[in-house]
Amino acid sequence: MNIKTLKEDDTSIQLLIRGTNAAFMNTLRRIILTEVPTMAIDEVVVIENSSVLRDEFLAHRIGLMPLKTDLETYNLPEDCKCGSEFGCNLCRVSLVLEATSGDRTITVYSGDFVSDNPAVAPVSTRIPITKLAPEQKVRLEAYARLGKGKDHARWQPVSVCTYRHLPIIKINKKSCDLCEKCVKVCPRKVLKKSGDEISINHIEECSLCGDCVDACEKTPKTIEATWDDESFTFNLESTESLTPRRILQEAITILNGKLNTLLEQLQEVRE
Repeated sequence: MNIKTLKEDDTSIQLLIRGTNAAFMNTLRRIILTEVPTMAIDEVVVIENSSVLRDEFLAHRIGLMPLKTDLETYNLPEDCKCGSEFGCNLCRVSLVLEATSGDRTITVYSGDFVSDNPAVAPVSTRIPITKLAPEQKVRLEAYARLGKGKDHARWQPVSVCTYRHLPIIKINKKSCDLCEKCVKVCPRKVLKKSGDEISINHIEECSLCGDCVDACEKTPKTIEATWDDESFTFNLESTESLTPRRILQEAITILNGKLNTLLEQLQEVRE
């Protein structure tokens, strides 16, 4: 398997992966969505709420607020030695929100939460939670824990995680008359005219829509669009709870652990 990083920044990564199959790509995708742990609020104690949102709606919005995750410090609740349903400082983080509107209307943002661990806080301070009209107030305590996406979407570390086959575009240069219709119709500008030929620009951006083939009036077609069964582009966009590279590292570690467990069980069956 050969892996090349096409694009990467603080929130997303795009990889070109060669020498594998769709089964492996889907396995990696599903592990990222369901198994990589992140921090999220799963319990909210509302002390006072006179806002327009009911307690349940408010708790739901807060639960979907992505939090920065510290995997080195905290344990999954089921793995923590405390064994308490209430948790401890090794498996639970407390965040407090207290907002009063006074004599004007205000917006309550994620940045108004105060965490007992600054390393576990909302990824952005500008996520709107609710609005308070004059004389309204919200006071609550929220408790965040590590969890997995298979239990609830609030623990998914990504907002986008997709893969697709790497496109292959073939152009018959002998029969092509350089009419440029395929170039003009391409929605992603993958094709371009370079001198006396049609060339391919950033093949990984091709969506295999087939517009370029349909635009060609030649019989047989001078352009063909297909895909490579063993090459894929993989796109991941983080919620910023973890970095894209850390999410991939955790997913690979989890996959290796599952494969080792499977091998051990097969060995036991043979014995």
